[in-house]
Amino acid sequence: MQIGGSLFMIALGAILSFAVADAINGVDLTMVGYILMAVGALGLVLSLVFASRRRDAPPPQQPPPAQQPPPR
Repeated sequence: MQIGGSLFMIALGAILSFAVADAINGVDLTMVGYILMAVGALGLVLSLVFASRRRDAPPPQQPPPAQQPPPR
């Protein structure tokens, strides 16, 4: 999950938790919203951790250029 997907899940969860007044039989929309916000927050933290690890990694080693024979 990338940062954009995490933010989308947090926003969707907040909408379900705080702005929706409908009810579906057998589904607690407030709890579904809280779950989506928690999963989105966890995904955001993990995305930031993995992005910082990738940025701190040393660049791959390049092989030395091939030696050309001296001109005659």
